[in-house]
Amino acid sequence: QVQLDESGGGLVQAGSSLRLTCVASGRSFDTYAMGWFRQVPGKEREFVAGIDWTGGTTAYADSVKGRFTISRYNALNTVYLQMSSLKPEDTAVYYCARSSFTTATTTHYEYDLWGQGTQVTVSS
Repeated sequence: QVQLDESGGGLVQAGSSLRLTCVASGRSFDTYAMGWFRQVPGKEREFVAGIDWTGGTTAYADSVKGRFTISRYNALNTVYLQMSSLKPEDTAVYYCARSSFTTATTTHYEYDLWGQGTQVTVSS
């Protein structure tokens, strides 16, 4: 059974950096696009970043563009989210997800497998 395991969340001060890691078990990791989403209580899950199956094409939400970088290392079934210049409004549970497609997509219903989430809290 394929599953996604996120790690790397934590409590940091504004302006700090964090790197989230998502490791996928099972096969066929490298044939799907991957994405990161985030969610705060009472709000819908929000797209953060996506990357196609080759790692050559990425997409970002406007709110994180220039601060966050998504990357993947298919040989290790791993996708990363490097977050810099963190702001208090970045506070959320961050989820790794596998797309149903090979190209990076931005809506949550295009993703069919989700991790359990990792909490990121940014203090002011």
